[in-house]
Amino acid sequence: MTQTLEPSETAVGTAITAGARAHARSQHGRTSETMIHVAATTAPERLTAGLDARAREAVTWAESLAFGRYAHMELARGTRLRLTDPDGDACVHAVLFRGGAHHERLNVADTVKVPWQAYLGHGHPLLSDAGRLMATVVADSSGRHDALTGTTHRAGNEVKYGAGSAHSASPAGRELLSLGALKHGISQRELPPSLSFFKGISVDSDGGIRFSGSAGAGAAVELLLHMDLVLVLANTAHPLDPRPTFTGSAVDIVAWQAPQDLRALAAGELGLDPGPEHLLALQNTEHDHKARTSA
Repeated sequence: MTQTLEPSETAVGTAITAGARAHARSQHGRTSETMIHVAATTAPERLTAGLDARAREAVTWAESLAFGRYAHMELARGTRLRLTDPDGDACVHAVLFRGGAHHERLNVADTVKVPWQAYLGHGHPLLSDAGRLMATVVADSSGRHDALTGTTHRAGNEVKYGAGSAHSASPAGRELLSLGALKHGISQRELPPSLSFFKGISVDSDGGIRFSGSAGAGAAVELLLHMDLVLVLANTAHPLDPRPTFTGSAVDIVAWQAPQDLRALAAGELGLDPGPEHLLALQNTEHDHKARTSA
């Protein structure tokens, strides 16, 4: 998170321990436009807008993630996660790993192949490399997402923007995702291809891929998690963004416990119409969950 201090607040005596301590403590309680909120239930109304009282009490993660930064979190099965693009210029690259079994991870190829749909949207299942359902897109007002072109890499950003390392002015998505994964003991070699939210693409009849950009300010997408997950997000440029400068905006993140939605989805009560492939992946996941929890 970035904070700006007024000149008068710059402690003259920070060269000594007592002065440094006093200055640090004076910052307690200050907030920034982009930050993680601890406890999550203290998040501002902007992040939790639209949640009912029950959901607000069950919030487990609330953060506004700046452009060019990453976030990571371990989330429980039955969590509902909402990503919002308040200014219309975010691009969130995501990878998912199974909690406690990181060898099982998001499989982008199966995520588009199994449901016979290359474009992510409402009702789309996100599948693991074990054929299980990691998450379902249960709400989407954007429709501009990408499961085909992956994220940016350091060499490409160095050519396009002049830098691409994680701590540079134009960090690449793979560099940021790698840092987030490492916080959970997951190496860069284990990092799978990622999905992108809020910047879309379309495929021409000749197989060419065109960048379709953002749906505009205020778009949101929600995921329902079907297993314990490690989620790593990088808010950085899309690899096909034609702009020559490294440009983007923050994304709002809020997650809350909603185990009742797992039962509702299985019963067909969330306004979705899962296809047979989606249902089979759901059955595989539920079978595995019951086997593990009954042991």
